[in-house]
Amino acid sequence: MLAINFHPFPILETDRLLLRRIDTSDADVILDLRGNPELMKYIPRPLAKTREDALAFIEMVDTNWETNTAITWSITLKEESTNIGNIGFYRIQPENHRAEIGYMALTEYHGKGYVTEAIHAILTYGFEQLQLHSVEAVIDPNNSASERVLQKNGFVKEAHLLENEMWNGTFLDTVIYSLLKRNYTK
Repeated sequence: MLAINFHPFPILETDRLLLRRIDTSDADVILDLRGNPELMKYIPRPLAKTREDALAFIEMVDTNWETNTAITWSITLKEESTNIGNIGFYRIQPENHRAEIGYMALTEYHGKGYVTEAIHAILTYGFEQLQLHSVEAVIDPNNSASERVLQKNGFVKEAHLLENEMWNGTFLDTVIYSLLKRNYTK
């Protein structure tokens, strides 16, 4: 079993990005992300409606980090110190050396390669520092943009589960993509 320890908080850097700890100064961006119905349409979670909802999300992220059960980074543009989204490892399975990845970015930063770059950074961290064996992403089958970004990072489709999740009284399909450590290339 893996011994997960995110302390001290790992700050990751790429050519254009700084992946840093989310804090209360990010509340407006979190509200913009999690309160936007278009951005949340493939994420079966309640919309954030108030700044307090955003702060509650930040508190949850902090608790998950403190207890080493999950980690979320702010995706920040280095040159501008602008928070454009978040990314993290969720549903970590230490007994299986596996973690789920999740990410989102503000609409105006889509299609510029930022999420691809951020995914690459946390995969390197996950495989090299955490010693994960595999990373998965669970997405809505209609989310073709997410599918493309995963494929760019070497993920392969493992499964399409039919009506396996209920949200707001409707059964939804999910698709699982994964990447094994041995198939990861820097």
